[in-house]
Amino acid sequence: MIVSDESLELLSRSFPDFKSLVLVSCEGFSTDGIAAIAANCRFLRELDLQENEVDDHRGQWLSCFPESCTSLVSLNFACLKGEINLTALERLVARSPNLKSLRLNRAVPPDSLQKILMRAPQLVDLGTGSYVSDPSSEAYNKLKAAIQKCNSVRCLSGFLEVAPHCMASIYPICPNLTFLNLSYAPGLHCNELINLIQHCTSLQRLWILDCIGDKGLSIVASTCKELHELRVFPSDPFGPENAAVTEEGLVAVSAGCPKLNSLLYFCEQMTNAALITVAKNCPNFIRFRLCILDPRKPDPVTMQPLDEGFGAIVQSCKGLKRLSVSGLLTNQVFLYIGMYAEQLEMLSVAFAGDSDEGMRYVLNGCKNLRKLEIRDSPFGNEALLEDVGKYETMRSLWMSSCEVTLGGCKTLAQKMPRLNVEIISEYDQLEFNSDDEQKVEKMYLYRTLVGHREDAPDSVWIL
Repeated sequence: MIVSDESLELLSRSFPDFKSLVLVSCEGFSTDGIAAIAANCRFLRELDLQENEVDDHRGQWLSCFPESCTSLVSLNFACLKGEINLTALERLVARSPNLKSLRLNRAVPPDSLQKILMRAPQLVDLGTGSYVSDPSSEAYNKLKAAIQKCNSVRCLSGFLEVAPHCMASIYPICPNLTFLNLSYAPGLHCNELINLIQHCTSLQRLWILDCIGDKGLSIVASTCKELHELRVFPSDPFGPENAAVTEEGLVAVSAGCPKLNSLLYFCEQMTNAALITVAKNCPNFIRFRLCILDPRKPDPVTMQPLDEGFGAIVQSCKGLKRLSVSGLLTNQVFLYIGMYAEQLEMLSVAFAGDSDEGMRYVLNGCKNLRKLEIRDSPFGNEALLEDVGKYETMRSLWMSSCEVTLGGCKTLAQKMPRLNVEIISEYDQLEFNSDDEQKVEKMYLYRTLVGHREDAPDSVWIL
């Protein structure tokens, strides 16, 4: 959402006892707004900035925390790109005895990190910024000594800039880690990742880039027996097609980590046999999200759709609540989803299905469905309008690049006046209003207690 500096300042002045601000994927504000929060919210416990686009023209916002502010428990500014006042940061950390989570941006160098760790050995969640240093230097040895004293760290992330030869300094705290997030560390490659993970025997959650390769995932399988969650992200989603992981890595992890219940996996290819094996090895999946970089790619061994593989997932994993499907898929997979995914709450579909029948199977079968996202699939008005009462129990429906027309959306809005139906398009409203047979680019249907919103931009048409 859009957040302004004026809104943040109003918030900070209106609620003197304000304790927690978490902004995720927001834009429109600058470090001036953050400075207002820091200056006026004297009992602030949490300031968490995740994936935001921030106009970072004021590096002194950390200086705005008053000397009386000693209540911070969580501080995350990893998404900020500009320089910061390192002295103010060190002083803030020193007077925050309850600080448990600290995630830094790349402007915080190793020597400052060392001073911070000396002042906050109680940290449980640490996100490093720059991690580039000369291993033979005194500064590196001091950093290594400070890290060894951080026995309470359980969650480690960051390494936004990293020199691989510096990672050995992390090894002493690795046996204690339960969560390792290296999804923002493109400077680490397969061998460095393998060496690091071999020290992380207690991991329950691992977020990593696909440059770890199938070989690295085999090491994960043999090392991390307590793993519950695995996320493998593409190193370069816009680069060459060949991803560094395949179905072999996923099968290895499923065999070695039977407690796995949450997966996000970007890969080059997948087979039905692999998915069937994964379903047998890990029947406790709650979240299963598979993203094949070529979203219409069939089983490379049999050249068949991946219907049977995903069918095995929904049939074996009785507690499945979130599912994202990918690869060549027909209506058959949606029949399986409607039949077996009784607990499913969120489904994401792309480039899948043959006709409206596929969407019908899902809407008629998944009684607990709350959120449905569909793009680039051949579902149209017939499926959309068949049982509109279903949408009363759902939180939202998103359809883009499908066969839905403007006239179908209008009919839906008329039948369900208590729901919000929004059309998102590059066309202006007058031109878009002229042809009910025109396909809509994006439709967003959702429930709300406050009625239609009045702040929609020109690209959004509210029905």
